[in-house]
Amino acid sequence: MAFVRRKGNAYYLVHNVRRGGKVRQLHLARLGDRARITDDVVKAVSKKHPFIDLNWRSLREQLDNRIDLADPQSPAVQKLVQALRSLNLDLADLFPQMLRLSESPAMARELLLQLRLLHSTIQVKLDQFGSKDHLKRLHRAGGRFGSATPDFRGR
Repeated sequence: MAFVRRKGNAYYLVHNVRRGGKVRQLHLARLGDRARITDDVVKAVSKKHPFIDLNWRSLREQLDNRIDLADPQSPAVQKLVQALRSLNLDLADLFPQMLRLSESPAMARELLLQLRLLHSTIQVKLDQFGSKDHLKRLHRAGGRFGSATPDFRGR
C-alpha cells in the first residue's frame, strides 16, 4: 500500500514492502515541499518501479484539499499567502517592453502563455468563491473580529 509521508519539510511517496519478515519503506518519489502527484511523478515511478501497482486516483484524492484554510497560522496557508505576495510583486515589475527586448522569442512566448494560464486559473478560482456580492460579504466579515455580529463586536 502506497501513501504520502512527510519527512522534514518534504513529502515523499512511499510503499511498504516486506523483506525478510520485516516491513521496509520503499521511497518511490520525492514530492517536494507541497505534496503533488503530477503526470511526471506517475511516469517516473511507473518506469522505476514497474511491478508496483498503485491506485493513482486514490493517492491524488488523499492530497486534494490538504491546505487547511481554517487555520490562518498554518505553515501551508502562510506559504501560500507569501507566494501570492511575491508573485504580485514580480508581476508588477514586468513590463511589455522587457519582452520585446528579450533575446529569446521562445521565452517571451512561454511567459505570455503562462500569464494567460494564470489569468484563467485566477478567474476560475474567483468564480469558485462565488459572486462578487459573496466576496464583498467575506471581505466585510473578515478582519480582527472575524464573522462576529456587529453588536457582539463592541463587547
